[in-house]
Amino acid sequence: MLSGLELTLLLLGCAVLGVVAFRMLHLPPMLGYLAVGIIIGPHALGLAENNAITHALGEFGVVFLMFSIGLEFSLPQLMSMRRIVFGLGLAQVVATIAMAMLLGWIVGAQAHSWLKLNWQSSFALGGALAMSSTAIVSKMLTERLELETQHGRRILGILLFQDLAVVPLLILIPSLAQNPASLGPTLAWAGFKAVVVLAVLLVAGQKWMKRWFTVVVKRRSQELFMLNLLLVTLGAAWITERAGLSLALGAFVAGMLISETPYKHQVEEDIKPFRDVLLGLFFITIGMLLNVGLVVQNWWLVLILLVGPVLLKFALIAGLAKAFGATDGIAMRTGLALAQAGEFGFVLLNETSGARLIDPFVIQLVLASMVLSMLAAPLIIAKSDQIVMKFSSNEWMLQSLQLTQIATRTMASQQHVIVAGFGRSGQSLATLLGEEKIPYQALDLDPERVMEAQRAGAQVSYGDASRRESLVAAGIYRAAALVITYANTQSALKVLHLAHELAPALPVIVRSHDDTDLETLKNAGAAEVVPETLEGSLMLASHALVMLGVPLRRVVHRVQSARDERYGSLRGYFHGANDAADDPEHEYVRLHSVTLAEDAGGAGRRLDELQLHEVGAEVTMIRRGKGRVDVLPATVLAAGDVVVLRGTAEAVSRAESRLLR
Repeated sequence: MLSGLELTLLLLGCAVLGVVAFRMLHLPPMLGYLAVGIIIGPHALGLAENNAITHALGEFGVVFLMFSIGLEFSLPQLMSMRRIVFGLGLAQVVATIAMAMLLGWIVGAQAHSWLKLNWQSSFALGGALAMSSTAIVSKMLTERLELETQHGRRILGILLFQDLAVVPLLILIPSLAQNPASLGPTLAWAGFKAVVVLAVLLVAGQKWMKRWFTVVVKRRSQELFMLNLLLVTLGAAWITERAGLSLALGAFVAGMLISETPYKHQVEEDIKPFRDVLLGLFFITIGMLLNVGLVVQNWWLVLILLVGPVLLKFALIAGLAKAFGATDGIAMRTGLALAQAGEFGFVLLNETSGARLIDPFVIQLVLASMVLSMLAAPLIIAKSDQIVMKFSSNEWMLQSLQLTQIATRTMASQQHVIVAGFGRSGQSLATLLGEEKIPYQALDLDPERVMEAQRAGAQVSYGDASRRESLVAAGIYRAAALVITYANTQSALKVLHLAHELAPALPVIVRSHDDTDLETLKNAGAAEVVPETLEGSLMLASHALVMLGVPLRRVVHRVQSARDERYGSLRGYFHGANDAADDPEHEYVRLHSVTLAEDAGGAGRRLDELQLHEVGAEVTMIRRGKGRVDVLPATVLAAGDVVVLRGTAEAVSRAESRLLR
């Protein structure tokens, strides 16, 4: 029997290894947590038991997940998407539960059936199967630049309603385990308590939450802010638990209250580490429930429960999307993206298991099928275009019509500019091009934006610039330049590859958020890369210099020099406590000051002897006393010198060690 500390260390160590492995395979970390739980669980290696300690850790993960969902709960957003959220989303959840109850009744009615499901267990199972993976789907849509497409909006609307539907389902499912005769009063009592507790939290919370957070923030203590955040989250969860409701409901309400304060985004960043770690431990505990031997023995049942619900859910969602006005292609893409199981499905399945509504043997089979469906989800979404093209009879026609419309608009254009993305930056560029009488053709994936802009006379078409056919239809062979106006490196690299392949001599100008991927984009063939953060700094500095009396010609020369040297003098900055942590998938350039003590290894040595470039760092400045020393290979460092290093966090750390050792 492992102690609490030993069990926690085991879970954390295995979680790190699992996430690293799945990251290397470009799969969601959540699947890594599930795999770890399966391997170390009592039904496999037996290194850990699913006891009270692991259950408590997992429950806290759900609490912080529901808190994050509450933070995203925005009434204006819901109202703007109300037809999709409360129309299509509600229909999907209700229809899935109804379908599960119908199938449960049909199967259970068979005299020789080994699977006995009453309406309560069928309802709980339907609620779990109605959920789809917000984490996997939203990540895939973001990578594929499909968030603003017609099917992307429908998918996000359904996911949003699924997230909201978890709240009443978490109240209902435990109540279904009561005696059927007392089920009505039990549900009524649970509903009454929920209304009272929510009314108290919402009414009282609305009055004091913003004021209380303002009091805390004025103390200017990050530690106090974090302690207060944990107190509010866990305190609200405790209140709902004492009322006989779920911990997750209180956390959801706390998040919803904080979302109305000015501190929402700060709270979101601060709570994220707790949420991700504890949620990962929750998925490990879910994986520990899976009996691998039982699943292997009944692999054919797992296969049926995998293929059957996925196909039925796909057909149901696609049919509903079609009924709500989507074309065949959009309906199929929506169904393919949401056919798999989701993380909240595990939460509801765990509640179902705890309430003993379903036989443990069936729980094992359903759990295995849900895990496998989530493993298959990235592949299904990645291949959705090919699947739709193969089975939708009018999709080819619609695609051809779209490309024909683009080609018709650009057919007479010569030496025009192709603008990839017609957001704010793209529209500003189009305005300036129009004033200079330079023709352009813009491509954008937001249908509403395209329709509005076309009515105003803008030369924009619905199309994906990362597709070869769209670029050809936009006249890339006749174009004078291509400008990528959105800051997405992965998509920009794809467009650069296609542009280089189709028109190698065509200059491509790329917008990026900062200088992180500047060299990558340059090496991929970008003629110019415009990092908006550095360009904003340049414009701010140029205005300030002119206001201070510096001649305009000298200011323009300085700005142009900074651009000519690829922003070399501006790259990197001193990080502070309020700066966001580095993204592990990117290597950010930073500045770091190192003071040489008397016994420092770098004191008395030449810069070229230290070979700091070997570790990827460079010296940008040497401060000696109140003055500066030229940074030259032959410069000899002295005790007391302040050496300013530039490089990634790892490179700067190695260079500092070389200077001080």
